[in-house]
Amino acid sequence: MHDIARMAGVSAATVSRVLNNHPYVKEEKRRAVLQAAEQLRYVKNINAVHLSLGKTKIIGVILPFFSHPYFGVILGGIASAAEKGGYKLMITQSNYQVSQEIEALDMLKRKQVDGVIIASRECPIDIVKDYSEYGKIILCEAPADSSLSSVFVDQYKAFQAALAFLKQKSRTRVGYTLLRPEGKSSLARKKAYQEQFSEAKSDWLFNNALTVEDGTRIAREWAEMRDRPDAMVITNDFVAAGFLLECRKLGFSVPEDVSIIGFDNHPIASALDITSVELPLHLLGETAFEQVISLDVSHLEVPFRLVDRNSV
Repeated sequence: MHDIARMAGVSAATVSRVLNNHPYVKEEKRRAVLQAAEQLRYVKNINAVHLSLGKTKIIGVILPFFSHPYFGVILGGIASAAEKGGYKLMITQSNYQVSQEIEALDMLKRKQVDGVIIASRECPIDIVKDYSEYGKIILCEAPADSSLSSVFVDQYKAFQAALAFLKQKSRTRVGYTLLRPEGKSSLARKKAYQEQFSEAKSDWLFNNALTVEDGTRIAREWAEMRDRPDAMVITNDFVAAGFLLECRKLGFSVPEDVSIIGFDNHPIASALDITSVELPLHLLGETAFEQVISLDVSHLEVPFRLVDRNSV
């Protein structure tokens, strides 16, 4: 800055005002400073700026997977709101590994980010809470701790709505799929199912359901069963699509042989006429961003709705 001042023939204070776009600088001095800065190839030290402001304008986001549309839509909502607010994102793919999630939380401790949004986690809540002393942490799940803000869809109610819809259609032999059996959302869905069908068979639960390929695998397992359910509530629309298409390949008819309900109401559900429980994931992401830059602690529920097509 002093080199620019000498070259431009002005004070260092004038250089600072010009480079920080302050008003009340004579135009000839402004031009001289900018010309000198260009000749000296001046680049603003953004780390120094962050240090002086006390914040980075960067938000950390922890996702288990980049590629899966469920988390991609949440990230899209976060990114849209961040762009409007003039923030950047630092994204970590955790693969549900606690070590990766802690590494991302360490960025908050080191002041590399202003806050962290956790789309889904494996890390114990006590560890997450310990990091909240360093900055704002938002959980995209039902409230796990009153001191941590959260935004969520009530998975228990959403799953109950799907099961009640099947009962209305006289489907009572219902199977279902989960991703992680002990995940918080999975436990909520399992509770809803057990309350509706207390005598349902344990082999009507299919785990590790995330992708189209998982849907294909589950359809084959379902087809090989002697006593198989006549309806399936499926983790997400991509698993539902794989299940539906494989059933057709195997000679089964939907919904005559098996009814299907998916989750998320992704465009693939519309393309294949799959009944789906719509989860407003983009809105969830936008809300999470608004929470992470807010000083308040809040717990916000976003609504779901069942979209009836021809798969039930």
